[in-house]
Amino acid sequence: MKDFKNKVAVITGAGSGMGRYLAILLAKAGANLAICEINEETLSETNNLLQKYPVNISCHVIDVADKAAIEKLPVLVKDHHGHIDLVFNNAGVTVDSPFEVMSEADWDWVMDINLQGVINSTRAFLPFLKARPEAALINTSSIFGMITQPNQSVYHTTKFAIRGFTECIAKELKNSNVQIHCVHPGHIGTNIVTNGRMNLREGEINPLQQILGNLIGIGNTQEELAEFFKNNGMHPSRASNIILKGVIKNRSRILIGADALLMDLSQRLFPVHYEKIFPIFMIPLTIMRNKKPLRE
Repeated sequence: MKDFKNKVAVITGAGSGMGRYLAILLAKAGANLAICEINEETLSETNNLLQKYPVNISCHVIDVADKAAIEKLPVLVKDHHGHIDLVFNNAGVTVDSPFEVMSEADWDWVMDINLQGVINSTRAFLPFLKARPEAALINTSSIFGMITQPNQSVYHTTKFAIRGFTECIAKELKNSNVQIHCVHPGHIGTNIVTNGRMNLREGEINPLQQILGNLIGIGNTQEELAEFFKNNGMHPSRASNIILKGVIKNRSRILIGADALLMDLSQRLFPVHYEKIFPIFMIPLTIMRNKKPLRE
């Protein structure tokens, strides 16, 4: 894809984080937007931020876990914008819990949003993307689609599955007009921990939180971990910029952040015991990470 000018982009999870900044950067590049979010308040905030750009914007309050709503969305977007060129399946949630104590409701909540939402959206939008001269489908996996840690079984299940699903679709559509991209963010400063659910055994501390807490003292509550996660990751505007550059360069796999690159490398070099070398680079990366937004 040469550029984003006059393209129509659909973005889920557009109320905050990478979704919001994908919308802002695409608007700056001249793209028209269909921004989607379950939270009407944060969606409105994103819409307000976009008003200074001379582009066409439609807002869609939608739960990506609602299959019927997702199936109707492409027609709504096309009726408003005329066509669809890019789809960013970006919405995601997590539950921090050992598998054996996780409720079936929590498991299904993550599966329906993270995985079924991506699958249903891909199925619904592909015919519309294939009708365009050039188009792109961008699915967000995670570095947790390559490595694992305790208490994230459902999140890992969805993100590994998104990786496999997206890479398969990329092979199937290799010679088509539709670019397929799988995004693997490292630690990005978003609200995913704030919006997630935590269900640990009594007295248990999240392993990542324990490592960071012992070394740099971030506290032992979900609120403290969420604040640290949001304030110390790569700024989502920078992550979004990397994604858009990857789309322009037609990179099928888009790794975001030095931590993502190093985790990917460590998994390749040490497939079984990769986690043993994480402390060597995780803390320096966290401290040195560029947390400032892109300049307007």
